[in-house]
This record gives sequence, C-alpha cells and structure tokens, in this order.
Amino acid sequence: MALTLEEQRSAFASRRLTAMPIAGTIAWCVAGVCGALMTPTGAVWGLFFATGSIVYLGIFVSRFTGEDFLDRSKPKNVFDSLFFSAILEAVLVYAIAIPFFLRDYTSLPLSVGILSGLMWAPLSWIIEHWIGFVHAVGRTVLVVAVWYIFPTHRFVVVPIVIVAVYIFTIAVLETRWRRV
Repeated sequence: MALTLEEQRSAFASRRLTAMPIAGTIAWCVAGVCGALMTPTGAVWGLFFATGSIVYLGIFVSRFTGEDFLDRSKPKNVFDSLFFSAILEAVLVYAIAIPFFLRDYTSLPLSVGILSGLMWAPLSWIIEHWIGFVHAVGRTVLVVAVWYIFPTHRFVVVPIVIVAVYIFTIAVLETRWRRV
C-alpha cells in the first residue's frame, strides 16, 4: 500500500539530514584552503572542483550517517525527488555564476556561495522546520557582507562563513533528529 503524501513527508522529515551539510562543510573547507594557499587560478579551480563534488561527497558521507542515499531497499519517497530537484536547481545556477566569473573572477565565491545554498529553503518547507530558511537567508546575507568587507580575501572569507553556517546547521539538524 502506497503512503500518502503527508506520510511520505513525515518519513522524510524524520531522517537525520546531515550527510549533505557535512559534505558541504568538507567541500567549502577545501575551497577555503585553496583560496588561502593557491594562486587565483588555483583558487578558482579549487572552488569549482570542491563545490561540484558536494553531491558525490554527500552520497559517500550518507553511508556513515545512516542515510545511505544509494540504498535501493528503502521505500520510494516523493520528497527525495523534490530535494534532489532542488540540488539540480543549485547546479543549474552555475549558468549564472560562470558568465559573472568570466567578467570578474572574484565574483565566483559570491555567486556560487549564494546560489548553491538556495536548496535550503525547499528543504525547510519539506521538513517543516526553520533551519533551512535560516541557513539560506543567513548564508546569503553573510556571504554578501564579507564579499564586500574583504574584497582581497573573497576566496577565503566566503568559504569560512559558509562553513560556519554549515556547522550551525548540522548542530541544529542533529538536535532536531535526536528529538524526532
């Protein structure tokens, strides 16, 4: 018997949901290290590579968080599809980031930092919890602020801000999961 939409939503919301933010934390740490230690070209490629690998890192990390994204024995859930559609949306917005990057390479941390965080708003709606909205809005405001405040260190400070937001998000998600 198929689960109702509300039952599927409840099942999705009862998950731990930390694999992807852990993957994002790792990726943005790598991007920040590349920004600190490499030439501008290296920082650009480091950011592209690191953020482009978040989904793959998330799949790997999910095996250790109990979420196992590749487990085919789990029942199908429409909210998995919705969440992965939000991830696809974040990937597609590279079509916005790349032209701006070609004009000014220092726009890359700003555009990728904000655009790749857009998936948090739909996640918040799915799980009926405030953390996704706080993550998306807080990340956007903080990334814009540090991008302007530290123009010569954009490839370092933007990743630091994003990692800090991820750490807060992971803590909130873990606390939420333990209560569920």
